[in-house]
Amino acid sequence: MGARVEACSNGLSALECARLEHFDLLLLDCRMPGAGALEILTRLRDDAEALSADSTAVATTAELAPAERVALLGAGFSEILLKPCGLSDLQRLLTLSDRSGIAILDDSAALMTTGDTSTMRALRLLLREELALLERDLDQISLDRVDFGERLHRLRSSCGFCGAASLSSQTILLQRKLARAEGGPVSLARFRRALQATIQALDR
Repeated sequence: MGARVEACSNGLSALECARLEHFDLLLLDCRMPGAGALEILTRLRDDAEALSADSTAVATTAELAPAERVALLGAGFSEILLKPCGLSDLQRLLTLSDRSGIAILDDSAALMTTGDTSTMRALRLLLREELALLERDLDQISLDRVDFGERLHRLRSSCGFCGAASLSSQTILLQRKLARAEGGPVSLARFRRALQATIQALDR
């Protein structure tokens, strides 16, 4: 499929690999020996020296409860791949290494979390209100790193429930930048674009 792949036999070797080399995409199994996907990505995201700390990550698992999906998305995974999977699923995942390939709204992810269409729609209406207020006050809120960080933390949870994949990804990246005192105009501009695109998608 045109990808250069580095295979690891266990979670600890995958973690070490991701620390020492930058990967466009991390495909991590939830139940790898030594360390599972959630532990690996959490440790990577908290490691300012890890070269793949901000890489797009996908978790794989054979079974997934709604609470586990929320935990994985909250930890920074862009998507969860259910096994068994086919080549077409892997081809689609390769597009995630280009962040523009991440869906703005992922209905299937939202439905797996909320359980039904009516609940998904209700939560998305609430998200739409939250995003409108955030967009209006973004310049002011972003001046206070502590307050902004708390808003982003709450937003990640909302995105997870509503399947707002693109905004979730940009929220996670901006959180990382803020934690390392690196959040500048470029990062904020990318977040704002994802925020505006999500609002437009919710209005359709």
